[in-house]
Amino acid sequence: MVNRSKNTRAEQWPALPFEDWKETRETLHLWAQIVGKVRLALSPHLNHWWQVPFYVTARGLTTSPIPIPGHHGQIFEVHFDFIDHQFLILTSAGTSKTLPLIPRSVSTFYQEFMASLQTLGIEVTINPLPCEIRHPIPCDQDEVHASYDPDAANRFWRVLIQVDTVLKEFRARFIGKSSPVHFFWGSFDLAVTRFSGRRAPQREGADRITREAYSHEVSSCGFWPGDETFPEPAFYAYSAPEPPGLKEAIVRPASAFYHPTMCEFLLRYDDVRNTDVPEQALLEFFQSTYEAGATLGQWDREALER
Repeated sequence: MVNRSKNTRAEQWPALPFEDWKETRETLHLWAQIVGKVRLALSPHLNHWWQVPFYVTARGLTTSPIPIPGHHGQIFEVHFDFIDHQFLILTSAGTSKTLPLIPRSVSTFYQEFMASLQTLGIEVTINPLPCEIRHPIPCDQDEVHASYDPDAANRFWRVLIQVDTVLKEFRARFIGKSSPVHFFWGSFDLAVTRFSGRRAPQREGADRITREAYSHEVSSCGFWPGDETFPEPAFYAYSAPEPPGLKEAIVRPASAFYHPTMCEFLLRYDDVRNTDVPEQALLEFFQSTYEAGATLGQWDREALER
């Protein structure tokens, strides 16, 4: 019985060493950006860019329904299936296209996806230049990134399932304005955001994406698989604008820390998965970092929390 429990936890919170799947992560990130840009181009605008993210499913990630231009009342969805490793485009008219998730260049993926949309009668034009990536290559020209390790993609998705579940439990404690649990394809992270209800000061020199995202006071937290600047998966939490004294706040668990360059609290994924009850450790991190920011930021916590 004990061994079965350990195996189950190891399967639910699998190892995800950054270097082991770095190339697959980069390729998958870019594939997701191509799909996300189609969602962005065809979806009605929502506050804080809530029309653009993906969502965790029982098999992978989905765009959720997107309206088909020129076809009133018809919709389509795009799915990444990390069990059978299929890429699916499904329409409400009953038509569909399926592509295998296999190693292929970003350029090839771009061409195949856009051609599939056209075959299904979905006309769309996107900006092929990736966002939130250092030294971006236009997706329709990128022959550099072409990796897909199905085991790594599956492990990443299984981590997302666990984090999605914990984030939803954390979100349920709040009765103020809160985002759904979103997977942002730009930054490639899973996040939930709480709002104090007050507008935030305008950010000098901010682009329109940042201005819209941080137009109001927020407390945000989530999971990020890492990149070259911090090459390991981690959980994060921050308040924006950051209230004075936040970086000195004591948060839980003890392995959490404030990163002065990234200006947010971090908790390494391995420090969570190696605890006896990872879900409890993660909830402690999300709750304690929120409490620190909300208290120092003088949020009306009595009115906002259950």
